[in-house]
Amino acid sequence: MSDSIALVVHATHEAGAKVGGIGSVLDGILGAKSYNERVGRTVLVGPMFGLDPAQMERLSDPALGVQIRYSSLHGIFYGVSEPVQQALREVEQTYQVALLYGLRRFGEAEHEVLLVDASDPHTGEADSFRYFLWENYGLESHRYSDDQEYNLYVSIAQPLFSGLKALGVDSGLAPHERVIIAHEWLGLPVAFAAQLSEPEQWRTVFYAHEAATARLLVEGHEGHDTRFYNALLRARESHLPLDTVFGDQSAFFKHAIVRQAVHCDAIFAVGDAVREELRFLGGTFANCRIDLVYNGIRAEEISAADQEGSKGRLQDYCMALTGFRPDFVFTHVARMVLSKALWRDVLVMSQLDRLLESAGKKAALLVLATSAPSGREPAQVLSWESEYGWPVGHRGDNGDLVGEEAPFFFDDVEPFNHSASSSRIIFVNQFGWSQDRCGARMPAAMEFGDIRRGSDLEFGQSIYEPFGIAQIEPLNFGALSCVSSACGCIGFVQQAAEDLIQQGLLPAEKDAGPRGGEASGMILPHGGAMGSVFDNSAFPVVVADYIGLPEEQALESPQDALAIGRETRGRIEAGRASAAAMEIFERLPRNREQKAELARLGSALASSMSWEKVVEASFLPGLLRICSP
Repeated sequence: MSDSIALVVHATHEAGAKVGGIGSVLDGILGAKSYNERVGRTVLVGPMFGLDPAQMERLSDPALGVQIRYSSLHGIFYGVSEPVQQALREVEQTYQVALLYGLRRFGEAEHEVLLVDASDPHTGEADSFRYFLWENYGLESHRYSDDQEYNLYVSIAQPLFSGLKALGVDSGLAPHERVIIAHEWLGLPVAFAAQLSEPEQWRTVFYAHEAATARLLVEGHEGHDTRFYNALLRARESHLPLDTVFGDQSAFFKHAIVRQAVHCDAIFAVGDAVREELRFLGGTFANCRIDLVYNGIRAEEISAADQEGSKGRLQDYCMALTGFRPDFVFTHVARMVLSKALWRDVLVMSQLDRLLESAGKKAALLVLATSAPSGREPAQVLSWESEYGWPVGHRGDNGDLVGEEAPFFFDDVEPFNHSASSSRIIFVNQFGWSQDRCGARMPAAMEFGDIRRGSDLEFGQSIYEPFGIAQIEPLNFGALSCVSSACGCIGFVQQAAEDLIQQGLLPAEKDAGPRGGEASGMILPHGGAMGSVFDNSAFPVVVADYIGLPEEQALESPQDALAIGRETRGRIEAGRASAAAMEIFERLPRNREQKAELARLGSALASSMSWEKVVEASFLPGLLRICSP
């Protein structure tokens, strides 16, 4: 087996610019030294939205975007040779699309990017590809013809593959020397296009950053994770697939297309839960090999003085907003979506407030989330700040609160702040974390890194969370992390913690046993239960188990689990939030020495979970396994 790979193509919707979680994964993998030493050439392929001025401006921004070598939409052609120009033009004419080729930086490395705009694609070519998908994979594209997202990623697949051929990136390479990685379902059509054009001439990987059907079922019912994962557990015992338990899901195009990922040479899953969810799809998935390739986190050195400076700026900001300087600053940086379960933060804070009062301590929780990713105009923020004290106060009739922001503030945050005695929740619904974006009361020296480096606790109690990089990033700086038992990072955290125990860097003290109930073992590796390292009083991660049921509520079948609704989940949440609050209160550092110890443990964990470790230990071995002659 070779120890290197000549060509890796990453098919992803974040090929041109970082948008979300997959963009963070690409930053980590493609910037890793070990990746760039072992992979000869990397090309990212994905969509371009020529009708979106904001995206087109970002693509051409020298600081943030792509160094364009060829783009018919930008009128740039000089960066490639005349033969390549001609070949790219032929692809554009055949499929009635526009192509962009260039370079994009990932850390110290630069990698190639090929994007396609398919605003008005050739319908004949697209229909022929849809027929191929039906004939070979059983994908009934006519059922999803009204879905713009499905149509887009099917339409760009063949132009992207043909564009790769026009660039000659695989010239002279054998099948085992070239790999296409489909990041999520959006990349699968490109892998299928390769299988159409050059059967058995490429190695292909499906990289599951989530299980779309599981997300749909968790978010779509008020029983959420409590219902879904208990049903999965009972179904697993009886070897029942998802469609048998929850009914036929084929009307959901993501479900239909992901089921065809078994045609790839390898499947990667970002967490233990995602691997279980994929197996739950049944059929070939039930027994096929699925490699765990956890997400990594950044390992960053920071001095105690820098950490204290960051926390001081957060405390100054809280003082300016609330009139008191909190002893502890808690944070939650998240997308404003249902899956993040922000109401659980409020439940835990309600219990913590009483504990803080009894100890004579005060805390503030800064929730940084927005339904408007591009943010508000700074002038608007200044006006709201002056008029009604934004972000402590909010309004729902002037563009301040939009989408899911309004119910979160009015139903959860505002009632909490009216009743709490020793803490406050501050909802900052603005993109950016600086004075020019967030108003005059934010310290002028504040930057986004402060919300990571200065936090005492990061919340992340999602109902669906394939991994959860953001939840554990602050560990590196001496913060606690409170995650739900649905969070995919738990397996990796436990693995890293066990390594630290073996090295003598973490005390091996454990409590008597698991408190989370029988369901917890599903997500942890080796069949472990929620006891293990997470009950270690020195450990900086608190797991709030909203999945495990009390013994008196033991379930006999998946159908019993399907009866779990909002009321049952609510009772579970109330009890587990109280337990999580007690754990947090006990583990919060009371002095500099305790904070330094948390920072030491967190730094050791971050080093064990770095992207370099992920690439070396799982990502590259997974690729090399399928790239043998």
